[in-house]
Amino acid sequence: MSALVNYENFDTEILPAFPEDSETKGALEVLEWANSQYGNKLIYACSFGIEGIVLTDLLAKVNPSAKIVFLDTDVHFEETYKLIEQVKKRYPQLSIEMKKPALTLEEQASEYGDELWLRDSNKCCSIRKIAPLTEVLSTATAWLSGLRREQSETRALTEYINQDNKFKSIKICPLIHWTWKDVWRYAHKNGLPYNVLHDNGYPSIGCKTCTAPAINADDLRSGRWQGAQKTECGLHLS
Repeated sequence: MSALVNYENFDTEILPAFPEDSETKGALEVLEWANSQYGNKLIYACSFGIEGIVLTDLLAKVNPSAKIVFLDTDVHFEETYKLIEQVKKRYPQLSIEMKKPALTLEEQASEYGDELWLRDSNKCCSIRKIAPLTEVLSTATAWLSGLRREQSETRALTEYINQDNKFKSIKICPLIHWTWKDVWRYAHKNGLPYNVLHDNGYPSIGCKTCTAPAINADDLRSGRWQGAQKTECGLHLS
């Protein structure tokens, strides 16, 4: 095995190349490399959108007992929680942690006022998503994400392996070359469960307080934080 690639010694000159023309557009090869590099120091932060379901299925082929973390903000759709239970039954060996924020919704309201997501969504995301993931990654060397280049301009330059300055970690993105059609083709071919909200105009699904059906068919994230100058919760921004 090659020398461990971590945040401190990250060097694009020594990173391996992965075949884009493989059956999974490099995704399975990237996961095999990541698992051999990091083992139990690799965590998948999964939102359980359709990309997340596909990546979970691929990951289970490589490591059936892999670690998955769901950032449970307490304001997700009921459909999302139901899907997670389906995933647990389908992949019983996977370790799925429901990571809660330090503050309950009641404690957050007491400190910052009711419905913080309406007044300061960045602060809300920081409390309920960024801080919990920071805690999770403090015990890991690398983490997996289902980012695809096609999703948005802010994700267009994502590589398979990225130096993550926000979390001082290595962020691995196996699906960067997959299209929306690729994702759904794989899901249907393999009979994967998925969030029923995808059938109702929600291509991108986050917290129910900040997610609506997409308003632009060409922008899969146009249903997120509608009316705000915001396209990301902050997890994937430096």
